[in-house]
Amino acid sequence: MHYSPTPLHIPDGFLSIYVAIVFWIVTLMLVVYALKRVNQDLGERQVPLMGVLAAAIFAGQMLNFAVAGGTSGHMLGATLATILLGPWAAILVMTCVVGVQALIFQDGGLLALGANIFNMAIIGVSVSYFAYRTVQKLAGGKPWGLYVGGFAAAWLAVFVAALATALELAISGTSPANIALPTMGAVHALIGIAEGLITIGALAFLAAVRPDLVKRNKAEVPAGRVVWLVGLVIALGLAVLSPLASSHPDGLEWVAEQQGFIGLAQSPLYEIIPDYAFPGISSEAVATIVAGLLGTTLVFVVALGLAYSRRKRSSPVES
Repeated sequence: MHYSPTPLHIPDGFLSIYVAIVFWIVTLMLVVYALKRVNQDLGERQVPLMGVLAAAIFAGQMLNFAVAGGTSGHMLGATLATILLGPWAAILVMTCVVGVQALIFQDGGLLALGANIFNMAIIGVSVSYFAYRTVQKLAGGKPWGLYVGGFAAAWLAVFVAALATALELAISGTSPANIALPTMGAVHALIGIAEGLITIGALAFLAAVRPDLVKRNKAEVPAGRVVWLVGLVIALGLAVLSPLASSHPDGLEWVAEQQGFIGLAQSPLYEIIPDYAFPGISSEAVATIVAGLLGTTLVFVVALGLAYSRRKRSSPVES
């Protein structure tokens, strides 16, 4: 079976067992802490936004775009989630996305799942938060802070997460640091530019149709079932477009091929919907669309259920 890791989704075999276990432990502790913080910070009316954002990020990550040099990349989404929800809820959103990708679609290894969540959820969100907040302070409330901050945070999130992946490969003995760091950095510096532009586009759209979402401080996001429904429909629409994704090898896969360690990737222990193609459907495009629609819906339900469960525990019962 040909296994193709997507950007920053590390397959089993790339990391040593000890490195993978350490990242599982660290990631579990940080995600549990995020769960506790969400109880304090997440407003009741923000709950649907967690589900919608998780669905949109999942669907968006299926749309690989071509990058110079014959590689491809896709959006990470951590910055957008951080700006709209804050860091703790964003960590949970990204954890839901990466978890479903690994467990249902065999995208990233199970042993490497702790490292993948750490790179994309913990690092991606943390870098996004501090970079965006820094630019916002420099902007002093001026409108340009939203877009410059969004671009800078998105680019840095992808770039720093890629460097973290390279360091994990180096510590595992998969690829020397003096090779893995510059190679992963160069590829994902380009992918980060696209991530930044996608983030600016999404923020501009939201600023036009729902400015309350991008200009809030600690105020709750106003309710609006129609808005959340439209957001879910847009996410499902992105999933339908998934067959248009670039066929070029993506960031981590390209580096693995160039540096000769692609053969270390291990086949998954089981298969449910491998490579985002629903089994039993002869048409590759239709199989991809069905898998995308199913995955988008599943991530929406998981993230929404998680958000509601946390709010129910923290909300006092009113008489």
